[in-house]
Amino acid sequence: MAAATWLAPAGAAASSVRVEPVAQGLQNPWAMAAIGEGRWLVTERAGRMRVVEADGRLGEPLTGVPAVAAVGQGGLLDVIADRDFPRNRRVHFCYAEPGAGGNSTAMASAELAPDRRSLEDVRVVFRQTPKVDSRLHFGCRIVQAGDGSLFLTLGDRYHRMQDAQTLDNHHGKVVRVRPDGAAHVDNPFGRQPGVLPEIYSLGHRNPQGAALGPDGALWLVEHGPQGGDEVNRIVAGRNYGWPVITYGENYGGGPIGEGITARAGLEQPLKHWTPSIAPSGMAWLRSNRYGPGWQNSLFVGSLKFRYLSRLVFDNGRLVREERLLPEIGARVRDVREGPDGLLYLLTDDRNGRLLRVVPGG
Repeated sequence: MAAATWLAPAGAAASSVRVEPVAQGLQNPWAMAAIGEGRWLVTERAGRMRVVEADGRLGEPLTGVPAVAAVGQGGLLDVIADRDFPRNRRVHFCYAEPGAGGNSTAMASAELAPDRRSLEDVRVVFRQTPKVDSRLHFGCRIVQAGDGSLFLTLGDRYHRMQDAQTLDNHHGKVVRVRPDGAAHVDNPFGRQPGVLPEIYSLGHRNPQGAALGPDGALWLVEHGPQGGDEVNRIVAGRNYGWPVITYGENYGGGPIGEGITARAGLEQPLKHWTPSIAPSGMAWLRSNRYGPGWQNSLFVGSLKFRYLSRLVFDNGRLVREERLLPEIGARVRDVREGPDGLLYLLTDDRNGRLLRVVPGG
């Protein structure tokens, strides 16, 4: 599963960057999307979406957000701006949607009103099926491909982890759909009977970070159970193993299933963390704002240990990991590269912050 070769040298040291606050007072923020002129659109898990102005002022919650099941790990989760946002003002977001049978992850598209006070023309374009009674493992990261289609990560819903190995449901999958919700014509299982045509890959547990890499592929970070958090490079039609293989174990100890870490036909992670760091949010740095040594590095937030991880890969092989900014002292929920080429972080707590990572100690 080798990627195209790229290698970022060691570059900047951990002491050469710091964070500065952009905004605070966000309640359990989950995701952010740059919308131009220094503004960010931010989701709060309780079901609110608001604009953060360039000077850090928080706008009032937008009207037009659909009903959200803000239970457990669920709520209003990821948001991205459409690639053509300056022209169409459309955003794409995902959330825990209540309904018959419980809840599931849904993805919607909407237009941000010119006054930035509401969502208009809201369309639900995808619903994970089936809905189940669960408060856990929604996944819910969105990545837009170059052709405008949308990847969406979907958790296994915890109690339904065996579903991650079957193709008649959306649990533990990555799906790829057109902006109108139709399955992408190039999806690998679209013509097979009894298979949901939206499925792009399977065998996932709870992917809470996703981004396109320098090689053009989709990359994920996934929560393991107790150990075994993973970085995976996604290839259409591949099976990433959960819960048949894992480097983690049951909560409280003991093997999961057969307790094996490898099996023929199942993909190995490019990186796994044991103990778990609880990864959430990820971004590939394209710019050289921190010097050429950091270009094409992968950055991942840690909820558990409250730092930012920098990973360097060469031909699909991890060659370096650096743990940055332990002084943040808060759960890092989202990581993005801003239009200015700097990294931005969201901290997940009752007084959540939007932070800018700047060069210089």
